[in-house]
Amino acid sequence: MLAFVIYKAVLCVVIFGISLGVAAYSTWWERKFASFLQDRVGPNRAGPFGLLQPLADGGKMFFKEEIIPNVSNKFLFILGPCLFMVTACMTSVVIPWGKDFVLGGRNFAFQITDINIGVLYLLGVVSIGVYGIMIGGWASNNKFALLGAIRASSQMISYEIAMGIAVIALIITSGGTLSLHEIVEKQDAGVCNFVYQPLGFLIFFICALAETNRAPFDLAECESELVGGYHTEYSSMKLGLYLFAEYINMFISSAVMAAFYFGGYNFPFAHELYNAMGLQEGSIWISLIGFGAYFTKIVVFICLFMWVRWTLPRFRYDQLMNLGWKVLIPLSLVNLALTTLGMYYFSK
Repeated sequence: MLAFVIYKAVLCVVIFGISLGVAAYSTWWERKFASFLQDRVGPNRAGPFGLLQPLADGGKMFFKEEIIPNVSNKFLFILGPCLFMVTACMTSVVIPWGKDFVLGGRNFAFQITDINIGVLYLLGVVSIGVYGIMIGGWASNNKFALLGAIRASSQMISYEIAMGIAVIALIITSGGTLSLHEIVEKQDAGVCNFVYQPLGFLIFFICALAETNRAPFDLAECESELVGGYHTEYSSMKLGLYLFAEYINMFISSAVMAAFYFGGYNFPFAHELYNAMGLQEGSIWISLIGFGAYFTKIVVFICLFMWVRWTLPRFRYDQLMNLGWKVLIPLSLVNLALTTLGMYYFSK
């Protein structure tokens, strides 16, 4: 029992550290990625190749003067970024990062917790995240921040519907399970869910862009209209929490898409590779190799997020709402109907 508690505590710290590290260096990689697309150099002053730039940015955030407007609701003003950051970190606890392994005759799961309603947990925590934005925008007592918060909340509510319907189709394809571990394990045969759900994946990816406030869905913080959006009045590390949480959300969204549609830690010819290496089921090396494959998929999705940002222009607000309500929701319903009919006829 003590070994189990220690293992879970260590795993929590490791996954939390990985989330923060990926989020920090996603800021560096995004600037490098943008500089490549725009034929620039990018950050190259802080350390070799600018690798210390995230540390410099974090230090700047910590040591900048903190300003809380006199007309703001101070308690909610502080609560907003904290809530947004906490909900961003909470989503990683149900993600299976690798296969279970045996150590000292005891089985260990490469997952903080495997609950049988993991998908509902994910959707619920993601829905709570909008409260951090809404509270921060309203508590600032600034019209631009409030407009940004209203845009963010309406945008997230609109796109969560299509995302939820796409996930229902995925659950039907996966045999009705809501456990992320079981969804990933069912793709171990070599055929990932993307083969059965290409339209569902496209809908989920577009909704993930909107849920994470990434371009071209960054209407909540568009500088040309709303100064800085919902975090206009924030400074110092409170602003840092909002910006940092967005990159954590992008990392977790990439991990969820890789788990739902591309097999997570499974990859083609994995069992042949393990047999060639002489690895037995339950080996920790299988878990680590699977984690490496999973992380590679996550990095590809993060690059896709960035590619979209630096390629597509920002939507108008009416276009944003039209896409969510008049295009994605009908498409998700069509996808759900086709999935249901397909599962019914193929099960005969």
